[in-house]
Amino acid sequence: MTVLCGTHSGGFHADDVLALALIREFHDREASVVRTRDLGVLARCDLVFDVGGEFDPARGRFDHHQAEYRGDRSSAGMVLDWLTGRGDVDAQLSMHLREHLVDHVDAIDTGRKTPTHGVPCFTSIVGAFNDDPDESRDLDTRYRDAVAFAMRHLRGLRAGFARSQRARLAVRRAMDDAVAAGRRTLFFDEYLPWKGAYFEFGGIDHPSEFALMPVEGAWRVLAIPPEPGSFGQKLPLPASWAGLVDEALEAVTGVPGARFCHKNRFVAVFATRDGALAAMRSFGLGGLDERAVPAP
Repeated sequence: MTVLCGTHSGGFHADDVLALALIREFHDREASVVRTRDLGVLARCDLVFDVGGEFDPARGRFDHHQAEYRGDRSSAGMVLDWLTGRGDVDAQLSMHLREHLVDHVDAIDTGRKTPTHGVPCFTSIVGAFNDDPDESRDLDTRYRDAVAFAMRHLRGLRAGFARSQRARLAVRRAMDDAVAAGRRTLFFDEYLPWKGAYFEFGGIDHPSEFALMPVEGAWRVLAIPPEPGSFGQKLPLPASWAGLVDEALEAVTGVPGARFCHKNRFVAVFATRDGALAAMRSFGLGGLDERAVPAP
């Protein structure tokens, strides 16, 4: 049975928008909503948020405005806690959503934080949905638009979290494989946000100096920085490659399909994996001249 949600009528805010988006994304994609302050109507709803004067998760009531509530959640944070407790949202994903969105919405809605003037944020963007040059579009219609926006944002955060989890596994495997083979190069089969996990797993002291991965149809050789946030390299790419493109880089490396090397020597791009490996071997980079490399 489709869940019926209730929230207040009139102007809307980031927390009641995000609350419904969370319910639809993680609990019931078809959840419907009625926007009213009529307590009789709200009593018939399965879930009620940001209105009604009650905080009772067991009964699906998530309002933070009454004096009895002493917590720091807005309706969005209350709903996320409920979804996490039910197992609809994995605990690690819940932490990710809090860090990147929900805690910020809670803090602004409860007055613990003020948006920075002139700096767009989720709360200010949702607030702008209240205004519409087409006056025939009522607030309920604008609310639905804001919820759709919030759901797209949640899906992006969810996908990014899944990608970061894959990256953690890939980075751990690449670091272990490099040590086992005596290589100083990490191999990846896809482009992933790898640096955070790399340093979390002891990258500062890891012997690797380079990472090789496919990006947008080409292959990148990346010089690994010595520590998080550094613009330096444990070992930069050869000085003779710096700033060269296409034929000039092909001439220096002896590799057809060499495309680009940044002048700061932290990244070089090659058309193929074999070309990147050939260039690295020719210049003695990454411990590849004496060790087998993983199959593509």
